[in-house]
Amino acid sequence: MSTETTSTKTASGETCNRIRDDIVAGVLPFGSRLTLHQLSNRYATGHMPIREALRQLQGEGLVVQTPNRGARVRAVDFDFVRNIFDLRIAIESMLARRAAERMQPETVAALEAAERDFEACIAARDFVRAVAANRAFHRIINKTANNPEAASILDQHWGLIAALWNLYGYGEERAAGVISDHHQLIRAFASRDTDVAACLAMAHAAKAKQELIARMQRKTTSAADAAA
Repeated sequence: MSTETTSTKTASGETCNRIRDDIVAGVLPFGSRLTLHQLSNRYATGHMPIREALRQLQGEGLVVQTPNRGARVRAVDFDFVRNIFDLRIAIESMLARRAAERMQPETVAALEAAERDFEACIAARDFVRAVAANRAFHRIINKTANNPEAASILDQHWGLIAALWNLYGYGEERAAGVISDHHQLIRAFASRDTDVAACLAMAHAAKAKQELIARMQRKTTSAADAAA
């Protein structure tokens, strides 16, 4: 690989990370238009790294590109969120079952360490980092399941889900339930109880779906009331 090609890949990777971070943080709002000129100026880079970054973010579900209309940050509605979570509920349950079959003591220890990191973020009220720590916990499970094809489907929309939690709020009231679920999952994995692990993972994802949609609905109602 040439030095020029390596440099372009590095620039596009860094730019992709910066655009993703700005979408997750709400700096680039859902539905907003993205132009090469705008992004090139914002991130002080050329058009080629921007194009590559937008292609990657489109694959992650954060950006939509339409011929002759350019790119936009994905506009999200209730049906889209329901569909994503319905998919996640099925896949996470299956992966939890597979992970329980393969679980080793050192992996349980890694889950316990990841959970301590998550709880430390909650205690510090750093909910942006808490979302990332929660992902780290679940990625250990997904890796242990040894089904990279299924795990890649979950990874595809992770940035979008993180953006939604940051936009609509994660909050301490949700964190208590997540912590309880994680501890129950760890116990199921430690005993390699496949049925319990699968049921807990399904319920965990279903509760996340219900909570996020409820938060979206409350914000929509508040905005409508304010405009009335």
